[in-house]
Amino acid sequence: MNYLETYNASEGFFGIQDRLGEKDMLLMLDYGIYYEFIPLANVNDDQPKTLSLNEVTLGEVYALVISTNAGLWRYQLGDSVMFTSIDPYRLRITGRTKHFMNAFGEEVVIDNAVAALEVACAETSATISDFTAGPVYIGQTNKGRHEWFIEFQEAPSDIDKFRVVLDQALQRENTDYQSKRAYNLALEEPLIRILPKGTFYKWMKKRGKLGGQNKVPRLSNNREYLDEINSLIETGYLAEELH
Repeated sequence: MNYLETYNASEGFFGIQDRLGEKDMLLMLDYGIYYEFIPLANVNDDQPKTLSLNEVTLGEVYALVISTNAGLWRYQLGDSVMFTSIDPYRLRITGRTKHFMNAFGEEVVIDNAVAALEVACAETSATISDFTAGPVYIGQTNKGRHEWFIEFQEAPSDIDKFRVVLDQALQRENTDYQSKRAYNLALEEPLIRILPKGTFYKWMKKRGKLGGQNKVPRLSNNREYLDEINSLIETGYLAEELH
């Protein structure tokens, strides 16, 4: 049995996996959709730099914008994509435009994070239930870094090794992150915080976000989610709920 990926939504049909064994999808160009692409670093600008299809480059992460013959005009789907081929146009989904880390110019997307975590788990015999991550801002006595809140199903055999492997794998996945981590000039090594089992379930319940249509936000460009979880831990809400 062969399973093929498709990329579609109520707004249109955008792509289909046309090669077995590959994770990218062929972009559908004749389905009444005009595509535009905003570099992820510019997605929150008031007048973001926007590219047409013939201007995209390989390896760059873009927010997808569509106009359709059904009446949509320059609609942002909320997905981030990366082209793997230009002739023909093939792409893969890297995450959501609201879920990335770029507080220091590192442009880490969910695709990078998941790949790096898989390596760290494999090398430390760990299994992750849920996670979220965000920045630690530069202060008077510290440089910037990333902080990861992780709930493990099976904890790593060595948490320090897990942190080191995660950091190194993320550098291999993302050259922007690698350049910021070089010699600890812009980013210091990441922080890992292990959360008790059930934490993310209780946090999502508190937010009114339980159910199959709601997912734990994996990455954030600010500390909103981390501070929310910290606040619930400090007030004892999570401990009470977990009991």
